[in-house]
Amino acid sequence: MANETPNTLPWPPMIFGGLVVLGLLMQHTYPLGLVANFKTPGYAVLTFGIVLDVWAMVTMASARTNILPHRAADRLVTTGPFALMRNPIYVGNSVATLGLGLVLQNGWLVIATPIAIIATHHLAVVREQAHLERKFGEQWSGYASRVKAWWVV
Repeated sequence: MANETPNTLPWPPMIFGGLVVLGLLMQHTYPLGLVANFKTPGYAVLTFGIVLDVWAMVTMASARTNILPHRAADRLVTTGPFALMRNPIYVGNSVATLGLGLVLQNGWLVIATPIAIIATHHLAVVREQAHLERKFGEQWSGYASRVKAWWVV
């Protein structure tokens, strides 16, 4: 189990990054504006997503556990944002992607957000959760039964 890799390509940052690049290219080629100006709330949404990402990464670093999606977990982190949701980095990525779409008035990025969430869930979260269950057993099961994966589901 020491060499176990919970994830293979594409890693979640690649999913979100790729969809952001695609959304920006689509906006340049086939502009898709929003029905109202959401720039101001978009900055708040974008900031919240970035803050959540950073908080989760700092929490993982403080726990001295691996953050890379293709490497086995060292410890089960259940504090900080992980006490609120099991995937705060992916939630932060999702919120930041949506916020960027609102700030840029880019409808493609707004559409890309749920696609990135679904892809990340099926291509990464499911495998990561299986890895954590194998590695941490009852500790993981108890945590997973108390804390939702995506904050609301």
